[in-house]
Amino acid sequence: MMSTEQALSSRQQAIAPIAAFAATGDMPRLENALEQGLDAGLSVGDCKEILVQLYAYVGFPRSLNALGELMKVVNERKQRGLHDEPGREPGPVPTGAELLAIGTANQTRLSGAPVKGALFEFAPAIDQYLKAHLFGDIFARDNLDWQSRELATVGALAALQGVDSQLQAHMRISRNTGISEAQLQQLVAVLRDRVGAEAADRAEAGRSRSMAP
Repeated sequence: MMSTEQALSSRQQAIAPIAAFAATGDMPRLENALEQGLDAGLSVGDCKEILVQLYAYVGFPRSLNALGELMKVVNERKQRGLHDEPGREPGPVPTGAELLAIGTANQTRLSGAPVKGALFEFAPAIDQYLKAHLFGDIFARDNLDWQSRELATVGALAALQGVDSQLQAHMRISRNTGISEAQLQQLVAVLRDRVGAEAADRAEAGRSRSMAP
C-alpha cells in the first residue's frame, strides 16, 4: 500500500480524467469528471487553466469545447447552491527575448537536458514555438503547478492514439517535476478506473518505456 505521502491527492487524481475527456471530446463524461474535480478541491481557475493548456496538445476546437462545458457545469452548480473556489489569476509573464530565455530554461529543466535534434533543425519554427510559447507563455503561468500540468498532459495523451513517443516523454517529464514512480502507477490505475482500459494501457506502456535507459 502507498503511504499518504506517496499517494496522489483526490485533487490530483481528478485532473487526468478531465484532460482525457477534453482530449477526446466526450462531453457527457467530461461533465462528470469536472463535477468530480470541483468536488475534490480543484478551483474553477484550476479547471480553466488545465483546459486552456490542453489546446497546445489537442488543438483549439477540443479546448474551446471543453471550456464551454466547464462554463456550463459551473453555472449549473451555482444554480444548485454550490459555490466553487474561483482560484487565482496568473502573475505577469515576460515577453520577447526574456520569454524565450525563460521558456528554454523551463524546457531544459522539465526535460532534464537541453532539447535538440534533427527534427528541430528541419523545422526550426516548431522549436521556437515550443520554447517561447508552450514552455514560456504557458508553463511560466504560475496559477497551476507543474505537477498538475503534467498530470493533465499525460491524461490527454493517454486518451489519444498515435502519440506514444510524446506520452513516453511526458512520463519522464512528470518524474522531473517530482511525481514519484508510485504516483505514476496510481495515475495508470486512475485512468483504468475512470477513463478506460485503452488509455490506461497506453499510459502503462509509456511509463514502462520511459524507464528504459
